[in-house]
Amino acid sequence: MSQKRRRSPSPTFSPLLFKSDSIEDRSSKFIAVYSPTLSTQELQALPEFKNASHRIAAWRKPSTQRTLNSRPVLETGHDDDGEKYGGKTVEKVLVGMKVEGAVVVARWYGGVMLGPVRFDHIRNNASQAVRRWKESESEGQAKKVKVETEEREKYDLVQVLYERDQNIMVLRGLLAEKTRPASSSQSSGAIVGAKVPDYATLPLATLQKLEMVRDKTISWVLREIEKAEETHQKDLGATTPAKVPIGPSDGSTPAEKSKAASFKDPREDR
Repeated sequence: MSQKRRRSPSPTFSPLLFKSDSIEDRSSKFIAVYSPTLSTQELQALPEFKNASHRIAAWRKPSTQRTLNSRPVLETGHDDDGEKYGGKTVEKVLVGMKVEGAVVVARWYGGVMLGPVRFDHIRNNASQAVRRWKESESEGQAKKVKVETEEREKYDLVQVLYERDQNIMVLRGLLAEKTRPASSSQSSGAIVGAKVPDYATLPLATLQKLEMVRDKTISWVLREIEKAEETHQKDLGATTPAKVPIGPSDGSTPAEKSKAASFKDPREDR
């Protein structure tokens, strides 16, 4: 039977731990904990495992040795802690799931021999603890990608909003010129608007709303410019005088001119 090893002191900080659900079978209880950073000795020394009958452990971590192509070598090992073949079972879980770190499966013996099924409980506990770490890593990666995507979108929106503000200022100036009375002596130029906010300090949702507002403002100003141009064209048409025929006039009326054209000189028959 494997010999139990001496316990290390409990860690004095809050480590990154991932626990499985407990499995109870005929008064025996199993629970596993996985850590990508702590050693097996530190996991075995956790206060909640103090009264466990066995603290079955395994590890898989980089070694100080290197291969010929300088790749790190992974060192694996296990500790049965009195549960023969239990440590090897946990070690196979780490190798099979291709993870680095340490796993400890604690068992509280209830007085009834479980037989080979105990290895299923050990394996399931260890696998679940590792899976929870993987799920946490996936969630963390997804959050990181989301944050990076939002930051890129925010940066693009800030640039767009500054550009929209410039366009609005120019268009408002053009609208003011088209709607200013001809007799006005006011100098032309862009209208000074409200103070531009520091867009970089605003949240993404606010920037998205501001973009919609700026687009609506540009559309409105363009329509007003179009209306001003149409009004200007109508005013030009109303003030243009009617065209007068060009050429000399003898003062005759159209009827007189027609009669004169049809008159035939009798002397022409001679």
